[in-house]
Amino acid sequence: MTEQNNEMVLLLKALVEKVNNLERAVYDKDNMLMKSGFVVVNTPTPAIDSIGGSSDVDRIAKMDWEDIGKMVSKLEGGY
Repeated sequence: MTEQNNEMVLLLKALVEKVNNLERAVYDKDNMLMKSGFVVVNTPTPAIDSIGGSSDVDRIAKMDWEDIGKMVSKLEGGY
């Protein structure tokens, strides 16, 4: 068991070193990926706007099971 644990620790150390090398390569200021725009450090974050009224989730949560069944039937092409 100790032999397997040592091998696992060595494998994890090697993987961590590879990940660290990749991070250094990607975030290097002279890196072509950064200059070309394929890799960016700051990305835009999505905004959720709920000012326009209640969302579909709130409306569905307040529906009766019969109403939900009718809505699903309409979505499937039924009437």
